[in-house]
Amino acid sequence: MANAAEERDVHETTQTDTAPPTPAVGAVGTTDTSRPVLRAVEPAAVHSSAERRLAVEQWLLSSVPGGRDRARMEWQEHAVTMLPPGTLFSAVRLPGDLVLAAACSSWNPEVIDPFLDETLEGGPVICDLHQRRYYVLVPASMPATWTQAAEEWRPLGVECLGRGTIIGVPRVDVTESTVQGIESYWSVPMSSAAMLCSPLHVARLIAAGVQRLGIGGEV
Repeated sequence: MANAAEERDVHETTQTDTAPPTPAVGAVGTTDTSRPVLRAVEPAAVHSSAERRLAVEQWLLSSVPGGRDRARMEWQEHAVTMLPPGTLFSAVRLPGDLVLAAACSSWNPEVIDPFLDETLEGGPVICDLHQRRYYVLVPASMPATWTQAAEEWRPLGVECLGRGTIIGVPRVDVTESTVQGIESYWSVPMSSAAMLCSPLHVARLIAAGVQRLGIGGEV
């Protein structure tokens, strides 16, 4: 996955009136200049950003095998479509004030987005600009395996969304909050297909927000 390298022969020849002398048997350091010298082959090419975006798009669309055309049309017309968590991924919905507290910031995507990128180690996050909420994409199993934590988080406005729910998912190239007319964008884009946030990293983010908000009780 690196840029495809050219492989070419480099011929080093010397034009003389007489043939080159034959090296003595056992001679050291002699070179047969009539032979081509091959350059080392570099590693294979890295997929371009466009190829990665296409792979992410196809992966997301596979969550609605019967509705891909509809989802593509909505992406084209509205820059967002509704997809169901619970099969390929689930989502943890975080209220904006909790995220802002964890980041020690006011509402400023230029601060919040890099903070989430670093805290969640590049895991994908969707920002709902209208509601000022964040949807952290996690493994599909999280609502079933983190049930106790999910119950403790619910009074904070945190919800684990799995089967039976739907969420708005922006088109994969909508990665800026300043795009005119959008309702949501990728606060942290999905870097490659099936790359999701670690539940442990999400739990630590929630705990940091709770601590800074001064909310009592264990999380």
